[in-house]
Amino acid sequence: MQATKVQLSKKTDARIGDRLFAALQLALPTHLMSLVVHWFLRLEIRWLKNLVIGWIMRAYDIRLDEFVVSDPKQFRSFNDFFTRALKPGQRPMPEDAHATACPVDGFMYQHGNIESGRIFQAKGQSFDLVELLGGDATRAEAFQGGQFATIYLAPKNYHRIHMPLDGRLQEMVYVPGRLFSVNPATSRAMPNLFARNERVAALFETAVGPMAMVLVGALFVGSIETVWAGEVTPPNRSKVESTRYPEGATTLQRGEEMGRFNMGSTVILLFGPNAVDWASSFETHQPLRMGETLALPR
Repeated sequence: MQATKVQLSKKTDARIGDRLFAALQLALPTHLMSLVVHWFLRLEIRWLKNLVIGWIMRAYDIRLDEFVVSDPKQFRSFNDFFTRALKPGQRPMPEDAHATACPVDGFMYQHGNIESGRIFQAKGQSFDLVELLGGDATRAEAFQGGQFATIYLAPKNYHRIHMPLDGRLQEMVYVPGRLFSVNPATSRAMPNLFARNERVAALFETAVGPMAMVLVGALFVGSIETVWAGEVTPPNRSKVESTRYPEGATTLQRGEEMGRFNMGSTVILLFGPNAVDWASSFETHQPLRMGETLALPR
């Protein structure tokens, strides 16, 4: 039954290679593969972690000038390297205190309006807002008719996630799912991709109203952390889990770290209707840096 979902309409931009890659992932034990990678990348075997770090740095032209640890041999493990911390001042926040800051380094995959309860994924592809947020229509209601931005983190990017605005945490929702790749090829070919993958949604109250940050897991990205809950995944669970937070329990300032991916993935930002205007006409695949102005209050 799942295999039929990979069949695409003629309106998509998916190529034959994209479809084959998506079909292959449907047959793979993606959670098991991600657990193996989760274990392997935390090994503290000096020669092995140095070999893997060196290969990745060469493959993706990664430099460490901006980071607290600048000698790759000083990282305890590959995951320690992957979640490396920036030096203070490397990603200044916007001068406008009311501006929404980009929460991550990455590139703008899509952004726009949430229309008829659906979020644009790729040409001919969209996914359901309610499903993205765990199937609760009441939870999703605040974002109906609002706006979204989908930001993809490539392997070379900085992988800590920061607050776009000052926010009071209201709810965290774990949503079970698969762990398909979230690269552009899979996004073009896999229907409903971001609402099928395992994810963690954090809902905040901000000066512009409700804001959600949806941290989407992916193939080999089976570990998502937040600063208030620690490692949320793994393990993967079979049902949606929601945790609500009392007023004042967790408040984070704009630019403060809120979480991280242990390997790369995607952040989807959601805002309510008439909350913000995009600060630029961002182009698809436009590079972004954490801290640059993403939107302004309407």
